[in-house]
Amino acid sequence: MHGAILYKNPQCQCCDAYAKVLQRSGIPVTVKATPTLAALKREHGVPEALQGCHTLLIDGYVVEGHVPVAQVKRLLAERPAIKGISLPGMPAGSPGMDSEKTEPFTIYEIGDDTAKVFARE
Repeated sequence: MHGAILYKNPQCQCCDAYAKVLQRSGIPVTVKATPTLAALKREHGVPEALQGCHTLLIDGYVVEGHVPVAQVKRLLAERPAIKGISLPGMPAGSPGMDSEKTEPFTIYEIGDDTAKVFARE
């Protein structure tokens, strides 16, 4: 696995916390603040409905938002023919968020079908 690049808004702190979660789990991450995050998301095919707080590029995939580490590792191990995966928004209790989980997470595939579920946890 090559290192990952996490693109974030310059003011966001939870993105840095998410990067630390990935690093602790063995995924090397470089954090880059950018004022053009929306354009980067469009460039990598992330539909508006699936946009999250930040965009992680890793091994040819896009990981959008605070996706749990187990699902990032599953994506990299299984290597499905999709653009990536997303946990839209900033759900309470997700990795990097300082709050308790209040409901199960639904992680979506980023591909041709924006409603296809990759995992629930």
